[in-house]
Amino acid sequence: MRIVVCAKQVPDTNEVRIDPIKGTLIRDGVPSILNPDDANALEEALKIKDENPGSEVIVITMGPPQAVEMLRECMAMGADEGILLSDRAFGGADTCATSTTIAAGIKKIKNVDLIIAGRQAIDGDTAQVGPQVAQRLKLPVVTYVQDVKIEDRKAIVKRQMEDGYEVIEVQLPCLLTCVKELNEPRYMTVGGIIDAYQKEISQWNHQDLKLDPRACGLNASPTQVLRSFTPPPKGKGEMITGTNVNEIAEKLVGKFKERHII
Repeated sequence: MRIVVCAKQVPDTNEVRIDPIKGTLIRDGVPSILNPDDANALEEALKIKDENPGSEVIVITMGPPQAVEMLRECMAMGADEGILLSDRAFGGADTCATSTTIAAGIKKIKNVDLIIAGRQAIDGDTAQVGPQVAQRLKLPVVTYVQDVKIEDRKAIVKRQMEDGYEVIEVQLPCLLTCVKELNEPRYMTVGGIIDAYQKEISQWNHQDLKLDPRACGLNASPTQVLRSFTPPPKGKGEMITGTNVNEIAEKLVGKFKERHII
């Protein structure tokens, strides 16, 4: 079984700051990490590989040259191969253009049985790329997967919903996007790290993918970002105290009346 994992190198949102004047993200000095949901996608691919001897896991990403380090981390966890889609022509891509490039990369890999991606990336939170890749590859897609079993060329998945889950059976090949509840990602091993740095990372540009530069990157991105801004901080909360429940309730009702809520 050949499994492709779609991953993305993202800025660590715990370290991201906003320029108070320009209202833009300050990326200088912000460390990059493997997108958390994609780590769950990789773990599930590795679990399926463990259960199906002879399988291989290929991680594909679109990004700048430094994304190679993220791919090596994935290989140190157990992935067999890493592929970087990197080209100036890919720059400025929105989800639409990104999915075009990633789909072209997966087509070039060929004979893919299963594609797994994270639900969404923490730097965009759109949850659009996975389904768009499936659409371009004309594959069935199941999103918000919290459990998956592969049986007889079928994926039986539990799809997370607000008030429970639904069980879906889908024929391979297909694309799944997963949530963090799916599993607990494994750590890199010392041996895995050594092996990862002894392997080459394939790097493909728009010519390798046979893509017209006008069909990818900023040129093919209909999305336009008007501005980025930090929401205004919420007001300070107020604690209501009293000697008993009735007194506290009376004070609370008084507050509601002052603000014409009741």
